[in-house]
Amino acid sequence: MFDLFSGLTLTVGLSLVLALALVLVFEFINGFHDTANAVATVIYTKSMPPHLAVLLSGICNFLGVVLGGVGVAYAIVHLLPVDLLLNLESGRGLAMVFSMLIAAIAWNLGTWYFGIPASSSHALIGAILGVGLANALLTDLPVSVGVNWGKALDIGLALIISPIAGFIGAGLLLLGFKKLFTGSKMHKTPEQRRAIDNKKHPPFWNRLILVLSAMSVSFVHGSNDGQKGIGLIMLVLIGIVPAKFVLDPASTPYQIQRTYDAAAHLSDFYQRNAAALGDYLSLEGPPRALPPQEFHCDPQHTLNTIQAVRGHLSGLNSYDDLPPETRGRVRRYLLCLDDTARKVASLGELPAGQQADLRRLRADLSTTTEYAPLWVIVAVAMALGVGTMVGWRRVVLTVGEKIGRQGMTYAQGMAAQITAVGAIGVANVFSLPVSTTQVLSSGVAGTMVANRSGLQNNTIRTIVLAWLLTFPACMLLSAGLFSLSLWLLGA
Repeated sequence: MFDLFSGLTLTVGLSLVLALALVLVFEFINGFHDTANAVATVIYTKSMPPHLAVLLSGICNFLGVVLGGVGVAYAIVHLLPVDLLLNLESGRGLAMVFSMLIAAIAWNLGTWYFGIPASSSHALIGAILGVGLANALLTDLPVSVGVNWGKALDIGLALIISPIAGFIGAGLLLLGFKKLFTGSKMHKTPEQRRAIDNKKHPPFWNRLILVLSAMSVSFVHGSNDGQKGIGLIMLVLIGIVPAKFVLDPASTPYQIQRTYDAAAHLSDFYQRNAAALGDYLSLEGPPRALPPQEFHCDPQHTLNTIQAVRGHLSGLNSYDDLPPETRGRVRRYLLCLDDTARKVASLGELPAGQQADLRRLRADLSTTTEYAPLWVIVAVAMALGVGTMVGWRRVVLTVGEKIGRQGMTYAQGMAAQITAVGAIGVANVFSLPVSTTQVLSSGVAGTMVANRSGLQNNTIRTIVLAWLLTFPACMLLSAGLFSLSLWLLGA
């Protein structure tokens, strides 16, 4: 890990430390918001002592991050326009990273201070969209290409549908519990359990399910939200020390050959579909030379970009054998080919079977560009866990007592957590970032309605208002910071 500072000037080294610290602060505050939701029910229902709950939650978060892959991490990264991703090592790229991090952190701190279960995912995604739009306006790009709108639409739908699914799913599950276990002690609140049964803890089986479902929420939270921090750290590393991180330095000869083969197959794929794609990709006519200086991704240069990738990777066993500048160039080419393939798929000219083949080729192309070192994963997991241990109290109180007009019953806690595990788990399968806060809070609200407990209108109004304002507030803040940064840099 520490060798990444070798050869850096003092200014660049300090920039790297500050940027990495900001990402970890974001994940630390994410622990206030999101991971605290994962342990809210077990702490509120006295199923586990607080410090044991947050310790086990941290372990499950760690496992979730380690075992969850990097699909969600790069789903977040690819919200950014490809032109910014191609030139991250420029001052513009660094201004982007700092602007969106500061905007998301500022919003998360403010909502946490007031104990509002706001969404860290919304804050981060809003900040990314703000930077993308500001970059488009400042560089005279069409707004339509300032952001990867296809990916933004997928993520937006996931963020909208997941809390609705949490609300309905948890409510229906609670109704099932009430029908199957009428009169059971699982329908008591902790206060009722203490007053009527003179017992502090839930019944054994209810307690076991509450604990297991809470740890499962922590696991899927780590495999979803934790990856957002991984993606941000990789943006920082590629932007500040590109020579070491533009391509996975641990890539095996097989992985490099797989990337080489994917480029060759992609060329064959386009040629087979020349009738539909010929004009868009300039598959006929004389070859178009790649720009000699700064590389811009142009579908008209696709075949030449493929040829350049194959030329650099032919017979290569290790990326260390390439000069640093060439490594950066190969990464730009691979990002461009992936972005062009995504646009080709969206044209609607290919049948479903061919689009599936194109998705597989895209996955092979990104084998050595979409990765994360183990120390990055561990650092993010630790930041999440520590944040949970420090800041859980405010959010636990809101989830347990301030959403409904009466305290949460054991059955309600179980229904909300089981539903959250299912909703977030499905999102992980499709590499879609969702909000643990929204899913779990909506699930609790759904159980309150199903239990006819009623909702505390003031709390619900505050939560909904925070959800509605998060996107525009973070977009405006990050766009303003980005514009100010470029003005100060003279870029």
